[in-house]
Amino acid sequence: MLAQIDLSRKIDKTEYKTVMEELSRRLAALQREAIQLKIPIVVVFEGWDAAGKGTLINQLILTLDPRHFSVFSTLQPGEEEIHRPFLWRFWIKTPAKGRMTIFDRSWYHRVLLNRVEKHKTLKNFDWDTAHHEINSFERQLTDDGNVIVKFFLHISKKTQRDRFAKLEKTASMSWRVSKGDWSRHKKYDKYLLALEELLAKTDTDYAPWTIVESHDRRFATVKIFKAVIKTLEERIAGVKAQASQKQNGAKVVTNGDNDGMTVSILNRVDLSPALEKADYLKKVKKYQERIRDLEHEVYVKRIPVVIVYEGWDAAGKGGNIKRLTQHMDPRGYEVIPIAAPNDIEKRHHYLWRFWQEMPKAGHIAIFDRSWYGRVLVERVEGFCTPEEYKRAYREINEMEEHLANYGTVLVKFWLQIDKEEQLRRFTERKNSPFKSWKLTDEDWRNREKWDIYQDAVEEMLFRTSSPHARWTIVESNSKYYARLKALKTVIGAIEAKL
Repeated sequence: MLAQIDLSRKIDKTEYKTVMEELSRRLAALQREAIQLKIPIVVVFEGWDAAGKGTLINQLILTLDPRHFSVFSTLQPGEEEIHRPFLWRFWIKTPAKGRMTIFDRSWYHRVLLNRVEKHKTLKNFDWDTAHHEINSFERQLTDDGNVIVKFFLHISKKTQRDRFAKLEKTASMSWRVSKGDWSRHKKYDKYLLALEELLAKTDTDYAPWTIVESHDRRFATVKIFKAVIKTLEERIAGVKAQASQKQNGAKVVTNGDNDGMTVSILNRVDLSPALEKADYLKKVKKYQERIRDLEHEVYVKRIPVVIVYEGWDAAGKGGNIKRLTQHMDPRGYEVIPIAAPNDIEKRHHYLWRFWQEMPKAGHIAIFDRSWYGRVLVERVEGFCTPEEYKRAYREINEMEEHLANYGTVLVKFWLQIDKEEQLRRFTERKNSPFKSWKLTDEDWRNREKWDIYQDAVEEMLFRTSSPHARWTIVESNSKYYARLKALKTVIGAIEAKL
């Protein structure tokens, strides 16, 4: 593909000036519309060393309102980034609604470098797996309304050599050419082969590549402006069309169905297992000491651990987490309570706030509720559309697969109690001066929707239990039994990984 591109294309100065005046006005107007319509925009600049990325990014942003965009230069991953999953540092920089993020190099740079240079600074990194993860990442963003524009700036090997030589001859610019640049230049043909495959495998209908012939700066600038303008015009038109359909009373599918599923997982759970307090006390200390030892081992071996607690209100998540962490070193774990998203979090993809909290290698993150709120409370209460929560099953599975590919131990608990036990615990809380604060009006409202929530839980368990992220249902009518089962499950998962 790249070898066949005509790199001789040019635009003369007079034509360029005339064309750019109109393109600049149009792009500025489109940015204002995107801000008003709350459309997030991602612009990716990749290309050969000395292809002019910095110059062309500057040309683009001179037209834009600087209050509504950010530019990120992607360098080699630092200590913090090496110990996170591959896409973590890009997830946390994705734009809020109405903002634009411009990446000077991106998630593609590391894939290419690791393939050709055989670098292994990314734990468990595999470039072929990375292609799949990148496509999933970009699809999740575009499904959520993001616009993604990807540019690869192409120059020939000879032009790259000539530009390096020219920079080295200029005293104030010679620092820009490193030994690494010349080393990669010698491997131009190897990079070309790798690039052909990378571009082919990540050129999708939702995030296509635009190859920019970059021998002539004016030609490259015009092509970039036209591509951004075309993509924004199409997205803005789509958003307006959707808004018009809603105003005209287009049919909206209601929540609460499970696509005719007849699978009943929860009704088959035997909630009779119980444990006497004396038996519990004999065993719990042994398990807690083992957890403490394992916490040290995962730190030494740099293994990240993610533990997810979901369950009915009053099922015992808090008490369970307390016993899990009771003997652990607080420097090695964090408990992350998940409430309703705040205004900042609502402006991003719903997974954005969870990526912020993913532990670095060697640490443990314990989520008290999690991303599964998307297919539970948000589904039942109508905080997301049926299309959004149905799409979330795939997105969650992809995120958990990404974590597993990195080497994360992922343990997911659903704490199951029956309706009668929940009522007993609600009543106990209501009548206790020390526990009444735990009971809210929302708990009672949720209880009235027990059957609707159960349908949502059944589908969640069915659609998101995978080989690398299985659900463990914890029979929780007996708190002692539930606490020991959770402890044993975490111990087993970490020991299996070790």
